[in-house]
Amino acid sequence: MEKTFIGVREVDEETFRKFRAMVIENKMKLGYALSQAMRKMIEENMKKKILNKKPALLDIKPFDFGKGTENLSENIDKIVYGD
Repeated sequence: MEKTFIGVREVDEETFRKFRAMVIENKMKLGYALSQAMRKMIEENMKKKILNKKPALLDIKPFDFGKGTENLSENIDKIVYGD
């Protein structure tokens, strides 16, 4: 994994102090902890997008009803529409 040096402005000082203290307490490196926090935030955002996504017809996946149901669609058509 490539590592990048960043400088961040407008960080709440008290929040940063608490975060840094927690990182030190857990014997982690600050860069690693920030990366983990960013990953978690990205994952939570992706989950929100997935939950808010409206299902589309192309999102429907085939379902296997098990052995002996290979002609189920044709059988249903016969019942609904007749021979």
